[in-house]
This record gives sequence, C-alpha cells and structure tokens, in this order.
Amino acid sequence: MDAVIITRYIHFISILIIVSCLVSQHLLIEDRLSKKMITRLWRIDSIYGASAITAVSAGLILWFWTGKPAEYYSQNWIFLLKVGLFAVVGALSLLPTLFFWKKRKGNQEEIIQVPGYIKTLIRVELAFLFIIPLLASLMANGKGYFG
Repeated sequence: MDAVIITRYIHFISILIIVSCLVSQHLLIEDRLSKKMITRLWRIDSIYGASAITAVSAGLILWFWTGKPAEYYSQNWIFLLKVGLFAVVGALSLLPTLFFWKKRKGNQEEIIQVPGYIKTLIRVELAFLFIIPLLASLMANGKGYFG
C-alpha cells in the first residue's frame, strides 16, 4: 500500500479515537466522582493523549513528507486555522489531564468534588473539535489557499 494512504488512515483513526475519548469523558464526568472513576477517566485521557500525539505525528508527515507539497498546506489559511484550533484543544485538555492525574491515587472509594471548569473545558474541547472536520472539508475542496 501507498505510504500516503497508510499515513492518512493512521491520522483519521487517531482523530476518531480522540473524539471517542472526549465523548466518553463528557458522558462520564459528574460533579462528584470516586477515585476509581477518576482513575478510569485518567486512563481514557491517557489514550486521548497518545492518540493526539499520533494524529499530530501523522499530520506532520502528511504536511512535510508525503502527499501534496508542503506549500499547499502552508499557504492555506483554513489549514492554519485547523492546526491552531487543534493546538487550542490540546492546550485546553491540560487542566483536566492534570486534575485526573493528581486525583487518581489513594482510596478508590473516596469521593472527590470535580470543579465545574473541568466539565466546561471538556465541552469546549468537544465543540472546537467538531469544527475541525468542517475546516478539513473546506480545505480539501480548495478553499482558503492564498499562495
């Protein structure tokens, strides 16, 4: 198989896993959680993080080494917006990640109060993440090129 096809496949699967993890977190998060559930959310978040690294790696390979020339992507404001939005999603995910990481240890039956901003950040991440496919579709149809 062609390296471009395999790289795109890895990129798409990684994105699907990212969305699945965020939806899972959104559905599981509550105002009060046991440490056992926080540990479960941390594991989901770890898969999310690994998938984000894989998606970024595959995306960089597609941008600079395979497929269309790098200028096709670099001179497209929609692509740059898509990359920037994904970076914002990644930055927003840091606070929930740190919360889950810090609170997961100890008595697994202990109940922890989850700050409201954790839920809000997960929802904002999801909202931004659902804009990215629209941007990708626009870009794939030749919109946004300024070169």
